[in-house]
Amino acid sequence: MRIVLIYSGGLDSTVLLYKLRAEVHEVLTLSVDYGQRHRHEVDQASLICKMLGVEHQVADLSALRPLLGGSSQTDDFAVPHGHYAEESMKLTIVPNRNMLMLAVAGAWAISRKADSIAYAAHAGDHAIYPDCREEFVAALDTALGLADWYAVKIIRPFVKLSKADIVLMGVALRVPFGMTYSCYEGVPGVHCGECGICVERREAFEVAGVDDPTKYAKENADVQA
Repeated sequence: MRIVLIYSGGLDSTVLLYKLRAEVHEVLTLSVDYGQRHRHEVDQASLICKMLGVEHQVADLSALRPLLGGSSQTDDFAVPHGHYAEESMKLTIVPNRNMLMLAVAGAWAISRKADSIAYAAHAGDHAIYPDCREEFVAALDTALGLADWYAVKIIRPFVKLSKADIVLMGVALRVPFGMTYSCYEGVPGVHCGECGICVERREAFEVAGVDDPTKYAKENADVQA
């Protein structure tokens, strides 16, 4: 199959990239710059794709940032720290982000006659992000099927897996976890260790029983297993 992968350069989407390649699919990767706080994930995505010899495109939607207020990723207020279970983590939600990314990926998939679009939503995402809910994805999958005479499907291979499951899969696939970047703060070369995505990352390695190669600015931040 030819698959367009929405690729951030973070842990989950990198494991999915390696999985799809191991299954001998042709993978085209797409990163989306929607004006987020930093581009370190996108930069790492480019490096990993270059290393693997995978086509990588970056959609520049950064001009949309003024229209995506109310999120710590696109607005001028502090990134909340703590676990995703905390109410404050809703401040990390970017309005309608998944629809924007999937719509762009859909256009590219149609133009390249890809069979499907893949992204690395996992079992823990839907609890905080409304655009990861099954109802949303089913509706958008139907819409994409009607958007062109050439229909593409949305696939979410990790939707029933925990992040710890994804880490274990990544170990088996020899994913270079140290090259991936997933931190909301965006300090070059290091993860803050305190934002929601850092806490989730650290927790996943701990639950999986796998050594975490990530460099954290704050090594003693609490991890809730």
